[in-house]
Amino acid sequence: MEMNCFDNIRPYTESETVEALKRVADSPFIDLIPKYIDKIDATSLRYALRNVKGIDDFQINIMANVVRAVIAKTSSGLSVSGTEYFKTGGKHIFLSNHRDIMLDPAILQLILFENGVSTTEIAVGDNLIANSLIEDVFRSNRMIKVSRSGSPREKYVASMTLSNYLRSSVASGRCSVWIAQRNGRSKDGKDHTEQGVLKMLDMSGKDGFTENFSELSILPVSISYEYEPCDFLKARELYISKREKYVKKPGEDQHSILTGIMQYKGGISFDFSPAITLEEIEECAGLDKNERFVALAAKIDERINTRFKLWKTNYIAWDILNSASRYHSYYTVEEKAAFESYMEKGLSAIVAKDPDIDIKELESIFLSIYSNPISL
Repeated sequence: MEMNCFDNIRPYTESETVEALKRVADSPFIDLIPKYIDKIDATSLRYALRNVKGIDDFQINIMANVVRAVIAKTSSGLSVSGTEYFKTGGKHIFLSNHRDIMLDPAILQLILFENGVSTTEIAVGDNLIANSLIEDVFRSNRMIKVSRSGSPREKYVASMTLSNYLRSSVASGRCSVWIAQRNGRSKDGKDHTEQGVLKMLDMSGKDGFTENFSELSILPVSISYEYEPCDFLKARELYISKREKYVKKPGEDQHSILTGIMQYKGGISFDFSPAITLEEIEECAGLDKNERFVALAAKIDERINTRFKLWKTNYIAWDILNSASRYHSYYTVEEKAAFESYMEKGLSAIVAKDPDIDIKELESIFLSIYSNPISL
């Protein structure tokens, strides 16, 4: 397949990146960045953007510093395990659970770079590209544009194009790719791989189930945050969704991006698993057609959920929700009181804007977001 058929979804080339970042440098948006990220000066950032030499230069000398600054300001630290699994020299589909729109793939890139491994391309929904400025930043940062709209036929064509692009990238050894295990972030704290994602990956395969998936080298990644990014926004969305179809307002995705970046996250943990093996894929291939994808998703989920780091917040939430003290040894009385104060303040702010919301039900939903990972 000719590479130009991917022009609408692929990341920018080196020359396109240089020109795009000059456009970004001219944007008034640059003046706002120092208000949110410490140690970032607007004048210096504009100069750096105008003089970027290419994609690696942008990621190494600008994006890596921005991500480090966000981690330093909004978390108590980043822990990483399993780096030996991606240091083999091969290319992978890094398939992870999805908790934050921007930080999940951004932190992954930083981890790979700091371990001497080439960064991945990143599959991101086109619903997040609100304007040309965001598109310039994303596609300069190795973003693959994933179409989320259109007729059934258009969605099928878009999925086939994406599948072909991902396979051509990984199977050829050109680069690895990050993709979430589901369409959109987990809102309820339950991380499960959607069969639709796996079926999309399989669409471009020219051989059998075993050959199609073995050449993609799926490497599961488990991501967890002590304080769930956008936790109050997610609780509100889940509350409304129980009553009616939730419709996002204009700019809501962009608000979630900014909230996720700037909200305090406590500890952050990225835990890498071994890639799904040929033997595991063969085991799935021996099942009925529809059961193959169920079984493969289960193997990926087992890797992700087993390595998901549980925090004090998870145990506190479970005990509060269940009026129990099963996990009291994992936290102190003071830590529980601090979490309850955090919860009450955040939920009260939501109800203040929408008094019709039942705060007790909203509280239950909020606590479930944090407690659900315990049962996975």
